[in-house]
Amino acid sequence: MSESYHYIRWFNELTINDIPLVGGKNASLGEMYRELAGEGVIVPNGFAITAEAYRYMLDQAGAWPRLHELLDQVDAEDVNDLAYRAQQARDLVYAAPLPADLQAEIHRAFARLQQQYGNDLSVAVRSSATAEDLPTASFAGQQDTYLNIRGGQALMDACKRCFASLFTDRAIHYRLDQGFDHFKIALSIGVMKMVRSDLAASGVMFSLDTESGFKDAVFITGAYGLGENVVQGAVDPDEFYVHKPTFAQGYRAVLRRTLGAKKIKMIYSDGRTREPIRNVATANEERRLFCISDAEVLQLADYAIKIERHYGRPMDMEWAKDGLDGQLYIVQARPETVASQRSGNVLEQYLVKQGGEVLVRGHAVGSKIAVGAARVIDNVSKLSTFKPGEVLVADMTTPDWEPVMKTAAAIVTNRGGRTCHAAIIARELGVPAVIGCENATATIVSGSDVTVSCAEGDAGKVYRGRVDFEVIRTDLSQMQRPKTKIMLNLGNPELAFKHSFLPNDGVGLARMEFIITEYIKAHPLALIHPERVEDADELERLELLTEGYAKPEDFFIQRLAEGVGTLGAAFYPKPVVVRMSDFKTNEYATLLGGRWFEREEANPMIGFRGASRYVHPAYAEGFALECAAMKRVREQMGLTNVVLMIPFCRRIGEAEKVLEAMARHGLKRGDNGLEIYVMCEIPNNVILIDEFSRLFDGFSIGSNDLTQLTLGVDRDSEIVANDFDERDPGVKTMIRMAVEGARRNGRHSGLCGQAPSDYPEMAEYLVEIGIDSMSLNPDTVLQTTRRVLELERRLGR
Repeated sequence: MSESYHYIRWFNELTINDIPLVGGKNASLGEMYRELAGEGVIVPNGFAITAEAYRYMLDQAGAWPRLHELLDQVDAEDVNDLAYRAQQARDLVYAAPLPADLQAEIHRAFARLQQQYGNDLSVAVRSSATAEDLPTASFAGQQDTYLNIRGGQALMDACKRCFASLFTDRAIHYRLDQGFDHFKIALSIGVMKMVRSDLAASGVMFSLDTESGFKDAVFITGAYGLGENVVQGAVDPDEFYVHKPTFAQGYRAVLRRTLGAKKIKMIYSDGRTREPIRNVATANEERRLFCISDAEVLQLADYAIKIERHYGRPMDMEWAKDGLDGQLYIVQARPETVASQRSGNVLEQYLVKQGGEVLVRGHAVGSKIAVGAARVIDNVSKLSTFKPGEVLVADMTTPDWEPVMKTAAAIVTNRGGRTCHAAIIARELGVPAVIGCENATATIVSGSDVTVSCAEGDAGKVYRGRVDFEVIRTDLSQMQRPKTKIMLNLGNPELAFKHSFLPNDGVGLARMEFIITEYIKAHPLALIHPERVEDADELERLELLTEGYAKPEDFFIQRLAEGVGTLGAAFYPKPVVVRMSDFKTNEYATLLGGRWFEREEANPMIGFRGASRYVHPAYAEGFALECAAMKRVREQMGLTNVVLMIPFCRRIGEAEKVLEAMARHGLKRGDNGLEIYVMCEIPNNVILIDEFSRLFDGFSIGSNDLTQLTLGVDRDSEIVANDFDERDPGVKTMIRMAVEGARRNGRHSGLCGQAPSDYPEMAEYLVEIGIDSMSLNPDTVLQTTRRVLELERRLGR
């Protein structure tokens, strides 16, 4: 087959070792086409025009001396001179004729591809530089791609444009930055079947989490239409996570999903314009739905895992769904070059000391904070006004902007998702970026000081003015683990992957309330009984929340399961102790629709809360939904490391009723390894600890409530606030009795209150009495761990 071609190699003839011949992109496509088809990974067929063809064309045209004249003296910092020389170089290459024998080979290869896919075949023409997609330099979008090319003259023209794109401003600048020689790099072209994602969807996926570097998840983004919008960041895509360890055990569940705005989609033109593709607005009903099904998300995750396993390293992949044959294709795979290169030993924590007025919000890229004067650039022609150290604010960025992005303190855009061009480059540069803010260019004033924070979860914030923050750096390689288990208090799933890198023994308290407030927003009974909500506005908001779900209850179950599942996955296989909901009546009433289901109480702190709600007719249906979500986490997602915990359980009889109800809902203690803990926060829990030990696997001491009820102090009341102190001798005695009682019964004892995070001496007391674990706020883990190690040494443990 290869005998008849001099300048062409088919994908099935290429391997990853052919980068010098056909560049990284084509070598990778060939490798996957050959090696992974047998594992079910589908790659469109095609052929590569070799880098030798590029050299042959320029040899024949005698173009080299003039190219050297243009490029040997180029000054990367003189933007105007660079632009002039780059344009001259592109014109020179584009003007070089394709030699007749090369043209003949391309026509012949295209005809053979038509035999495989049919005469109406259109192709994607992709550039593949011989130094592209190397493990340490991403070259993201440095050269051009031409889509929906239909053979003949259009194909020849696209090939010449591809060759010329080796000399775009950004490509020249990038090579100078990276120390690559312009004349040692050549360009190969990939010609492959065009996947008809204009009729379906496409996107980008990574075999790790791009923000945190967490390696146990596949991160998938997607939107309707051709993939360029997702890659460039012109659209806010849907996002999905799949957990790799449980997937490998045969569980099939989407871990977490976020609906993107997907306001535009790129489709083929109708032939009335010279451009073969164009953007159109997405229909409203399309925007409200995810662009691919769960089954398709899981198939893509399967591809990603197989590709990562084949290459032996984290990968960055582009996928496309063909609207005609319904198949999912991989159209590109390259090594992920940022998160996977980070050193895991030094932990950097950025902390906002005091917030301020938030001007705009979007997706956080990275986890840093930066301060600088904002520079709003609404047109490429204004790039020269940008000064190093400013915060770049733009609608979106393209590879042409990279010379300026390299000098920015931070980047803020109106459009784009976390895998768009601006996000990829920001990660590569190590600068914080807030992407997809919608109104950044309109809201932020050029020249004004702003603080860009990516240190507060998935949501990035841009604050007005200079906000005070600190950076803590810790070398984890030297840190030992204490005998006392150090766990985390965590409620926010968005921070889970990032916090999993802290030295920890799991999560001692995952609060369900945060997930309900942030991701569900509605009272569970308002979802089950909308007929009891007597406010039209509230009803409309409830309907809007649950749009796209068969039943409103399904929305509650899925959202809660995905929030808890993310916490479980981040720390898997370490234990994650999830406390069932512990809102007070006044807090439940503030949820959407809540006021129609909650009565007013004089003292909600010791009122209708915790275990008493679960078995009471006034809330039992809501508890059933919580149980359904936890059953999904453990049984469908396979996260059996999730331990469930019952809060504010006053009496033995109440405990028995709650456990019976849980068993009825499919959560029977002991089944499938299920452990159920109880909060030890009422004096009766301590007094009757032997009896409670018969029913539960462990105790988590809630020092806040235990202090309130031991000292008789309402912790919500300001007037007696001074009397609230966890270090009171009476409270410490209660805690000691609880720890001793748990040990006597062979049960786990932990403490998850605020005390050890706030008071070093409390942490020391807990170690002295031999508690099994303490659960801390993430920002106090490192210093408390050091203190515990020191104390254990002194105690000779």
